[in-house]
Amino acid sequence: MNNKLYVGNLSFHLNSDDLQEFFAQAGTVESARVIEDRDTGRSRGFGFVEMSTEEEAKAAIEQLNGEDFDGRNIVVNEARPREDRGGRSRGQGGGGW
Repeated sequence: MNNKLYVGNLSFHLNSDDLQEFFAQAGTVESARVIEDRDTGRSRGFGFVEMSTEEEAKAAIEQLNGEDFDGRNIVVNEARPREDRGGRSRGQGGGGW
């Protein structure tokens, strides 16, 4: 296990500071980030928290998964590495004459 946690089902008006403050009850928070939509700047309803140790990360999962945070029961689990989704390459399209 690593120290990075995925946090889902967040209220859309919460920010990274709110997330850090909430997770501080489980231990030392190294970083907290609510993911925002690139175009609108609005929360996408999930984020990531990095705890200072693996033990604190495990404690955060046990303590906070399913807990009420601003009226919503949040999902907390170990973050998985980001998968390459095979996005489009830009500027290398074909079809020219």
